[in-house]
Amino acid sequence: MTTSFRHTSVAALMAAVIAVSSSLPAFAAERSRSISLLRDAEAETLIADYTRPLLKAAGLGAATVQVKLVNDDTFNAFVADSRHIFVNAGAIIDSTTPNQLIGVLAHEIGHLAANHLSQLRSEIRRMQILSALAVLGGVAAGVAGGGGSAAGALATGGMQFGQRGLLMYARENETAADQLSLKYLEQTGQSAKGMLETFQRFAGQQMFLSAHIDPYIQTHPMAADRIAMIDELARKSKSFDKPDDPALKARHDLVRAKFAAFTRNAQSVMRLYPPSDTSLAADYARAIVAYRFADPKSAVARIDALIKRSPTNPYFWELKGQILLETGKPKEAVAPLRKAVALAPKAGLIRVLLGQALVGTGDAKLTDEAITMLTRGIGDDPDQPVGYRQLAIAYARTDNIPMADLASAQGSFASGDIETAKKYAIRAQEKLKTGSPAWLRADDIITYKTPK
Repeated sequence: MTTSFRHTSVAALMAAVIAVSSSLPAFAAERSRSISLLRDAEAETLIADYTRPLLKAAGLGAATVQVKLVNDDTFNAFVADSRHIFVNAGAIIDSTTPNQLIGVLAHEIGHLAANHLSQLRSEIRRMQILSALAVLGGVAAGVAGGGGSAAGALATGGMQFGQRGLLMYARENETAADQLSLKYLEQTGQSAKGMLETFQRFAGQQMFLSAHIDPYIQTHPMAADRIAMIDELARKSKSFDKPDDPALKARHDLVRAKFAAFTRNAQSVMRLYPPSDTSLAADYARAIVAYRFADPKSAVARIDALIKRSPTNPYFWELKGQILLETGKPKEAVAPLRKAVALAPKAGLIRVLLGQALVGTGDAKLTDEAITMLTRGIGDDPDQPVGYRQLAIAYARTDNIPMADLASAQGSFASGDIETAKKYAIRAQEKLKTGSPAWLRADDIITYKTPK
């Protein structure tokens, strides 16, 4: 059953860049594979709070830039276009303070503000042309001189020239993003200490490889050079020693615990949160581990204890409702999910989960409420295929088949199944009033053309 903390498969948006992988190092090919996304209202709200002031400082609108959470345990973040920042679960779990993650986000926002991805595409095209000319020059030399190793060396040298030129350009972009991130942190009155700590940590991991690394075949500057620049500029800031806000640190700790508990095995989570740790975050992690690996009943009891300690935390109520729903108790899930919605009224993910529970009860008296919750939840957060599917079920129960077909079309479209979406949309449009909002939504799907 789909949950509020869920996984979604998507095609990596870097594919347009990776298509020219002949000019890129081998590791870049990994980006062309599908990636698995995570959805979680608590984490998304926290990261939105982290990015909002940074985006404003960068002159970017918070409404036009989305942060996507990737189901990957490594510490990484990247941009894939002008509208999305991808952050790995590992970056959240391994950031021990808000400031460390904020520094990473500031760096990626620097890339967006400087339009580095678009510039990189242009540079790739330019380098491809130069490399192609060098290869053609090698072929011409081979024809004129009867072939031989010299022509091959010239062609190979041309390709290496293109790759090295491109990587140098990428390193320059990384340095520029570092400088911009420091600027945004200063403008928003935040410390760059966390950013510096993150780079120092990765420098330690790189030490044993340094003897074998050619600094000219890396997309990022060498760690020592990068750290020296960040350290010098960061320490000049009047906010360098400014501590994290305690309330923000508490929220960060909870999200770290949730992500660790939902994405790692029980032994790993217990090492992070041993029995001696009685913090709210540790109890949160252990409740989730109990649900995933032990007894859902004991997990609910643990969550009730969390709620007693923090009764206004909407995500504790959400988790209780989620566990009850996923263990076949939708009627019992309704009350805690209603409470979660009341405490977090703008969280579309939680509204959809409540709608799913209402549908799951099978109670006809709750169908109208389910339609309302699902419609509002999808309106706040359209990227929820499960919401559309549940809405289709609810409409079908009221014999509103055209709207059920439209919801099915929208759900298939949100999942990337365009062919099925068009079939449902055509069927829905035939019975919808011409020119009505629903008819126009169906028409948008019918007339959609897949980008080539």
